[in-house]
Amino acid sequence: MRQVMLDTETTGLSPATGDRIVELGCVELFNRKLTGNNKHYYLNPERESDEGALRVHGLTTEFLSDKPKFAEIADDFLAYIAGADEIIIHNAPFDVGFLEAELKRAGKNRFTSVVAKVVDSLAMAKHQYPGKRNSLDALCDRLGVDNSGRKLHGALLDAELLADVYIGLTRGQDALLMDSASEQKSVSTLSIDFSQFELTVLRANESETAEHDAMLVQLDKASGGKTVWRTLQPAL
Repeated sequence: MRQVMLDTETTGLSPATGDRIVELGCVELFNRKLTGNNKHYYLNPERESDEGALRVHGLTTEFLSDKPKFAEIADDFLAYIAGADEIIIHNAPFDVGFLEAELKRAGKNRFTSVVAKVVDSLAMAKHQYPGKRNSLDALCDRLGVDNSGRKLHGALLDAELLADVYIGLTRGQDALLMDSASEQKSVSTLSIDFSQFELTVLRANESETAEHDAMLVQLDKASGGKTVWRTLQPAL
């Protein structure tokens, strides 16, 4: 399973009004392990960043002026993501919208036609933690991911944090990967020979038995006579 965590930084909020990508970061997981085979681009957007966006990422026009344009890295980027089983993005519609606009402008294939599957980790988090804050920072705090170095947003840094957050969000799946041999070994290791113990059996007294019978009668009435024990044969 090859998964790619992806994040972008942009000049503003909407590709429909001409906003562009200024940074693109990708982090690769293979079988849920970081491989170090990452991709990172600073890009010349050929326009100024909005003040709000600049406060978020801090990438000035001067810094980006000598960086490649998206069209110059498009083929390299598409080759990198090709063959990935999943692309995982926090708030995927935002980033995918920008990627589609950039690829269309560069005369390349659509992003969604190249990748097998896009997973929105924000939607996953909202499902797992309904009613709570599910920003990347909030999830780092909740899942114990160290984000102390995140003073400004950065595409590569955020993709690296997302990798740790995603593993935390899906950690329960690790148990499903246990093979039958390991399962058998675990069970046999925990087996106990109870023949060496003298076990005491505590039986209910008359008062406790009466209270139990009264409770069964109430449950039977509440269910309209549909309680399971009506249909069960007494043990011999």
